[in-house]
Amino acid sequence: MGDQAELRAGDRDRDRTAERLRAAVGEGRITLDEMTDRLDRLYAARTYGELEALVADLPGTRAPEVRSEPADDLLLFTRGTRAVRRTGRWRVPPRITLDCTWRTAVVDFRYADCPHREIDMTVRCDSMFGDIVVRVPIGWRVVADEVTSGGWIRHKRVHNTSPVPPDPDGVVLRLSGHIGGDIWVRYHRIP
Repeated sequence: MGDQAELRAGDRDRDRTAERLRAAVGEGRITLDEMTDRLDRLYAARTYGELEALVADLPGTRAPEVRSEPADDLLLFTRGTRAVRRTGRWRVPPRITLDCTWRTAVVDFRYADCPHREIDMTVRCDSMFGDIVVRVPIGWRVVADEVTSGGWIRHKRVHNTSPVPPDPDGVVLRLSGHIGGDIWVRYHRIP
């Protein structure tokens, strides 16, 4: 890693390292307890060197690369008691995976840079107390036909009512996955 070890890591770097740890669990290289411990250290990490140390003993892993473009996938998940929040200015990848098993998640696209015409967002929210709030600009189309729901009370779990018809050239956000709580789609005018 050399000179990059002391550079500050960002959220995308942490997300890529977390994905490597999840893959290692899936391959049987580390246990779930080890992954939990490493994830705690991962979210406290400040530099590339600290991130590299978390995956240094895993084969085929290398240090997080410094990239100016986002990865094609974004992984958002709850950790402990923290809710998931992606808001403000950020660059939207074509695929997003959101796992908010026990907490609420907010994904706000209002001020995000979205270079894609379509975005696929897979959601997983097993708890009936874990809701997902999706904020989009007016003109976007949100399609949630592939979302399944479960829980003690069965009712409409996706609340998606646009105040105006979608823009024919607007972005399409396709939601899929399984939820126990609710998905609230909110449409906003952007000043």
